[in-house]
Amino acid sequence: MEEDMIHESKPIADGFIMPAEFEPHSGCLMLWPFRGDNWRDGAEPARKTFAKVANLIALSERLYMGAREEDIDRAELFLTPDAKTIELDYDDSWMRDIGPTCIKNRKSGEIRTVNWEFNAWGGEKDGLYDSWEKDAGVAGTVSNYLKFDQYKPGVVLEGGAVQVDGQGTLIAVEECVLSGNRNTGMTKERMEEVFRDYLGIRKTIWLPKGVFNDETNGHVDNLCCFTDVGKVLLTWTEDRNDPQYERSANAFEILSRTKDASGNSLMVEKILQPGPLYMKAEESTGVQKGHAVARVKGNRLAASYVNFYIANHAVIVPVFNDINDTAALEKIQSHFPERRIIPVYSREILLGGGNIHCITQQIPK
Repeated sequence: MEEDMIHESKPIADGFIMPAEFEPHSGCLMLWPFRGDNWRDGAEPARKTFAKVANLIALSERLYMGAREEDIDRAELFLTPDAKTIELDYDDSWMRDIGPTCIKNRKSGEIRTVNWEFNAWGGEKDGLYDSWEKDAGVAGTVSNYLKFDQYKPGVVLEGGAVQVDGQGTLIAVEECVLSGNRNTGMTKERMEEVFRDYLGIRKTIWLPKGVFNDETNGHVDNLCCFTDVGKVLLTWTEDRNDPQYERSANAFEILSRTKDASGNSLMVEKILQPGPLYMKAEESTGVQKGHAVARVKGNRLAASYVNFYIANHAVIVPVFNDINDTAALEKIQSHFPERRIIPVYSREILLGGGNIHCITQQIPK
């Protein structure tokens, strides 16, 4: 680590703010999947889906794929020549959560990163695998590779736990961000200070719970997202007996009555969830026993259409061969009229515990 790249000051004092994902990018970061105790059949099905996502993003912006030394040649067979492979050491392939959060100085255009602490979504009590030291080093390694100056808040947080509008508003989920297994004794007030100091946030909107059975404790990027300033797309179900109903209804009520950082009301639109979907026997038996959370037949999968990636010229959307796929794509298109909406059948990513947004991390332009 080049110590002169680490700033002791706070980003807010240096004029930096986290841009929205729908703003222009210079690139996107991903990681090549490999661990057989999380991805079935030696991660080969997941690799095909990761590569499809990567190659579609590469049509819009520079795609950087991190891979272990022994996997680089294999990854390059799947990837477009336009993608850039980077040799990295890591525990699993969730770049959204272990990679750096990019922030920008609106006046100079300079990009720097915030490198959060990482403890596998809950540490020794609630973590999803029992060793995460390599993952914890990815943000710094990537920031150095990109030659970005860095900040280290010393706070456990994952990229999927925050959604921002680029104008000072942030949405987060209480059950996730305030989990005692991440930061002992963390309060809303203290976390809002962290958001203000490191991401330039003036208004934090707290939602109680995320998507049902989301093993990240309810990352916000699986529940809702900003599609533009003042516009939010929210996962929904009309089934009042579904455990997701109360979660989404509470979120809708809060978002509908809350103003953003500029004092304006939010336009909140509902998008029906797929399924519900469940893990099949043949999917669970293909996962090796190891050090990651068990993949069990019959477990409900935390499937969501809002876990998409907004690229410069396209939105890469997870689909599931579900009755709600078509309506979801049409609704997302209405939010991004200038972008091409590209569906990717992404069940293989979902089986590993996340989806397209979870495996990507944007680099602002």
